[in-house]
Amino acid sequence: MIVVFFVPHAVGTKGYELLLEWARIIGAFALVLGLGSLFRTHWDKIRRRRRGEWPYSIVTLASFVLMVWAGLVYGNGEGSVGTRLLAVEEGTLFQWLFDNVEVPLDATMFALLSFFIASAAYRTFRARNLEATLLLITAVIVMLGRVPLGEMMHERMPGLYEWIMQYPAVAGKRGILFGVALGSIATSLRIILGIERSHLGG
Repeated sequence: MIVVFFVPHAVGTKGYELLLEWARIIGAFALVLGLGSLFRTHWDKIRRRRRGEWPYSIVTLASFVLMVWAGLVYGNGEGSVGTRLLAVEEGTLFQWLFDNVEVPLDATMFALLSFFIASAAYRTFRARNLEATLLLITAVIVMLGRVPLGEMMHERMPGLYEWIMQYPAVAGKRGILFGVALGSIATSLRIILGIERSHLGG
C-alpha cells in the first residue's frame, strides 16, 4: 500500500483496492468482536458486583442498548433499517439523544480534560534546558496567537502563530506519523511471522 502511494501502477492499484476491501471486511468483524468484548466485560463486572465499577457498567450497557434501539427500531419512521442508519433526520429520538446527552457529556469531559492539561503543562514547561525553553516559548506564542489578547499585545502575533502551525508543527507531526507507521509495520510483521503473539492468542 505504501509503494502504490508513491508509484501508482495498474497492478498495484488493483492490489490496493483488494486490500481495502479486505480491510473493510476485517473491520466489520472487528466491530462485532469489540461489541462482544464490551458486553462480556461489563456483564462480568455486573455479575460479580465489582466494588465501585458495576453501577457504571449498568449505565454503559443501558445507554448502548438505548442508542441502538433508537437508531435501528425507532429510526426516522420510514425506510429500511439501513436507511435509518445512514439518514437520521433531525427531530428523531436518536438525534435528540445525541444532541442532549452525548454532546453535553463530551463537552463536560473535554472541559475537565483542560484542567489536567493545564496541570501537566505547568509541571512540564519548565525552562530546565534549551529544548524545554524553546518548547515553553513556542507554547506561549501559540496560546497568545489563538486569543484576541495576543493581537492586542502585538499585531504580528497571529501571523507568527500561523507560521508555527504551518511549518514547525507540521514537520514534527510528520516525523511522529512516520514513526507510528514504521512501528505499526514492524509490529504487524512480528505478529504475521509468529515472533510476537497477539492479544487474541494467534
